[in-house]
Amino acid sequence: MVVEDDTTLRETLALNLRSEGYEVVEAEDGERGLDLAREAVPDLIILDVMLPKLDGLTLCRILRRESRVPIILLTARGTETDKIIGLETGADDYVVKPFSLGELLARVRAGLRRGRSPEPATELSSADLRLDLLARRAYLGEAELELAPREFELLATLMKNRGAVLTRDLLLASVWGDDYLGDSRTVDVHIRWLRQKIEQDPSQPQRIVTLRGVGYRFEG
Repeated sequence: MVVEDDTTLRETLALNLRSEGYEVVEAEDGERGLDLAREAVPDLIILDVMLPKLDGLTLCRILRRESRVPIILLTARGTETDKIIGLETGADDYVVKPFSLGELLARVRAGLRRGRSPEPATELSSADLRLDLLARRAYLGEAELELAPREFELLATLMKNRGAVLTRDLLLASVWGDDYLGDSRTVDVHIRWLRQKIEQDPSQPQRIVTLRGVGYRFEG
């Protein structure tokens, strides 16, 4: 379901999602979005923050009380408060406008994967890389990796959202917490350390891809 009051954007998103094989229902305001969510019971909701009649954050809060449906917020550039509050009110992810269609589709796929899982994953894997989330241990092949706690959390966050571009701000909030006062460049430093440990064969493709000026994406 796409809940967006901008008709052009809503119809464009719906058209492209349908071209990817998804069934799409649309709502132009928050009240209609709430009614349609209850009627259609969608597998994932793309929800604009700024909506008439019932704003997106309030709608997100109501929906989260009623279901576990994955919710992706669409936020305006620079509204950091919206992002933080949105995640705290139950949204699973957010995309900052303007955004690329490829980024949104990647987040939709990631959201649907999470939504289909009845129980939280206890292990993450990609080729010969494996994370044991319960024991908090990482392995490359048969060898155990020595990862600092932040490195482990950062890698787990990237792997859980494989294929999706995660901004530095989102990674900071997810791994270091909203009250972290340091520079976002600490993400770059930890990514460099991770690469040294999980990308030991230079002939193989990168596992963590940099999107300059945007963030990072884990390639499974």
